[in-house]
Amino acid sequence: MNGACRPRAVPRRRVARTLLAGGLLLTLLTAGCGVRPSGVITGRSAVSGPSAGVRLYLISHGELALVLRATKPGPGPSSPADALALLAAGPTPTERQAGLSSEVPSDAAPAKVAPSVDEPGITVTMSGAVLPLSTVAANQIICTVVFAMPGRDATPVTLVGPDGTRPAWPCPLE
Repeated sequence: MNGACRPRAVPRRRVARTLLAGGLLLTLLTAGCGVRPSGVITGRSAVSGPSAGVRLYLISHGELALVLRATKPGPGPSSPADALALLAAGPTPTERQAGLSSEVPSDAAPAKVAPSVDEPGITVTMSGAVLPLSTVAANQIICTVVFAMPGRDATPVTLVGPDGTRPAWPCPLE
């Protein structure tokens, strides 16, 4: 046989260089296939609830439940005493249908809410008796007042009535 018909052997170094160059080229080409840089993407503003309303703590299944009750537009936010008056008025028909209730008696309002004199905290002076209030009713009043206070913090609340004074107690939800 003649040597002219025989296939030529390719040197191994050339094969290795070709494979290496091809792999490098493939790596460079695929590296550019990622996420392209972009400018800052802005989203919409966060969803917010109603801006006008008073936080009240009613009862649902024996536990305190936050209710945001809409109020009529006015010159400013409601005071803690206003929130307590709404709480003493009891749940609205819609709130009752939703299974909410209250143990706060209607004679809990009017009330005066002020910083405590002798110790840190808030004093709520109520028109009705405070000593026979259930723990749940006292907690409803305390949490409603604390969350209605501007610049609130974990503050104990003292309930004062014509029959005496309940010891200062913080809202159990804080």
